Amino acid sequence: MRLVLRLLLLVLLLAGTAIAVVVHYLKNPHVPAYQAPEQVLYLNQWDEAARQLYYYTPQGTTLKGLRYDWLVALEQPFNQKRFIAPENLGRYGLLFDPKQTPSDANPGNLPVGLARHQDADTGQWYVDITCAACHTGELRYQGQAVRIDGGAGMHALASTVPTLKGGSFGQALGAAMALTYYNPSKFDRFADKVLGINAKRDRKKLRFEFKAVLDRFTATALNDWRRGLYPTEEGPGRTDAFGRIANTVYGDMIDEKNYHIANGPVNYPHLWDIWKFDWVQWNGSAMQPMARNVGEALGVGASLTLFNNNGQPVAINERYASSVRIHDMYRIEETLKTLKPPRWPEELFGAINLKQASKGRALFEENCAYCHAPRPQPQAKRLAPERDPEWKLKVIPTRIIGTDPTAADNIADNRYDVRRLGWTRGQLAGQDVTLVGDGTLADVDLAEVSSAKGLAYLTAYVEDRAYKNAGIRGDERARMDGFGLKIGVRELRGYKARPLDGIWATPPFLHNGSVPNLFQLLSPVAEREIKFHIGNLAFDPKHVGFETQEFPGSFLLDTSVTGNSNRGHEFRDGCRQGGVIGRYLSPSERWALIEYLKVLGHAELEQQLTPVPAKPWTEGPSCDALIPLVEAQ
Repeated sequence: MRLVLRLLLLVLLLAGTAIAVVVHYLKNPHVPAYQAPEQVLYLNQWDEAARQLYYYTPQGTTLKGLRYDWLVALEQPFNQKRFIAPENLGRYGLLFDPKQTPSDANPGNLPVGLARHQDADTGQWYVDITCAACHTGELRYQGQAVRIDGGAGMHALASTVPTLKGGSFGQALGAAMALTYYNPSKFDRFADKVLGINAKRDRKKLRFEFKAVLDRFTATALNDWRRGLYPTEEGPGRTDAFGRIANTVYGDMIDEKNYHIANGPVNYPHLWDIWKFDWVQWNGSAMQPMARNVGEALGVGASLTLFNNNGQPVAINERYASSVRIHDMYRIEETLKTLKPPRWPEELFGAINLKQASKGRALFEENCAYCHAPRPQPQAKRLAPERDPEWKLKVIPTRIIGTDPTAADNIADNRYDVRRLGWTRGQLAGQDVTLVGDGTLADVDLAEVSSAKGLAYLTAYVEDRAYKNAGIRGDERARMDGFGLKIGVRELRGYKARPLDGIWATPPFLHNGSVPNLFQLLSPVAEREIKFHIGNLAFDPKHVGFETQEFPGSFLLDTSVTGNSNRGHEFRDGCRQGGVIGRYLSPSERWALIEYLKVLGHAELEQQLTPVPAKPWTEGPSCDALIPLVEAQ
């Protein structure tokens, strides 16, 4: 009996210790302290009306069914302060302007990218994560915040996997909801705020509905953790977008056998000029704007009706109904056409050295333009004849560019079983989908469909349903799709070389954010940092990127981890292989190139540069049988 008591005491002690550790890290998550900027400097990329539309126009995501008034009323886990307070959410990289006030579009005074939409059937208002949440950046310098509209967000919004050190918005939200549900006094205060005079009458119903949403958050976190789906920690500014969308659509919605390890995190790409691109996504796999946006919304949490509670397909007239908001998506897409690249703020970051920038322009022509210069297409060669300009972009194979291939390989290699959807090739042939490159519809195996092809057909069905429900057809639909483009899909094991207008405003660099500043990006790999710290948005205007020293709550990016490699895109003398794409650049040449990259994209600045003769681009010695750079598409 004494032994049993000792064992019981040991179990209780271990359980108490575990609870104490969890509570400690919930109260003290590993995130930077929030410092409100003295002011936010906007760079005149567009007008204020366009900015507010972009920030707070919903796209139809539902965030597990979390209601807007719940989020506004929620308290932090261990105090009574508002969960949405800037000093709380700002720690996770979400963006506030200290001068912002509640508005019709943002009644809860939430950060950029957290909006609301109303369900047409129930009338409930749900939290909606907009495009702006992930595609709005900010740089901090000398107490000022420089807003980069359409830039890369630097938050850890997507992460759901529970870790002791915390550090993500998803974990913080789940903790706040759990403590609210299980703490009676917290829940009473929450119910009073949400229900007002009806708190006593409707408290039980609210508790039931709140628990259902909490259970969804918990189930997702436990599923992701149990399956080990995201072993490479993403940290601020990155997510395995392709892997998460695939796991959500194919695993959560269709069949749990479809889950795949997602260990290829990528930066959130910047959005200015994107409407001009012939193909989008990091691997150049998508063509139609509406399909791209519908797929993204499904991955971020838009609802989709496929099966009933018994796992059987719902009636055909109900199938593919979703919460995606095509009118709002179209408004956002049209507004983004007016977005300009950010202009280097000389009054804060320092004056541009035009003499150096003139030299840098010549160096750019010699070393960078072959891949990164936009190539406007004549109307007869455009994918969309009415799009003017249309830029043809190169997709450089990973065997040539040498950067971390994990994301591209996962997209190319992973396969999914979608037979539960009951598709036939005859039905798929009737969809507005074009397969480009290898393979035809006859080659598509629904037991092993690729991520890109499967998502193309699924978004086609979702689009059809959304347009039908909205009474949209014909020319109006073609216009909203984007220039009448079909849902094109191709699968390349490479990454897009996009034009570099405004690139200075989008650190860290490479597709996976593994290089902290432009100076290191132009340096040999041996001179790049193997590990560096990010997370507080502190900008280094000299090297043009984020400061990298450790600070309380910083995220350590270790380039030795799978998916995090900082190799490739290298300028080094010798054979053009293994990611070496150009000759060695002296430090003075790197500084000159950086100075020009501050100018690129602004014609009035370009006109102030002095002409400097540029050496021609040369392929360089390949030294072996590898396919040379000139064959990149």
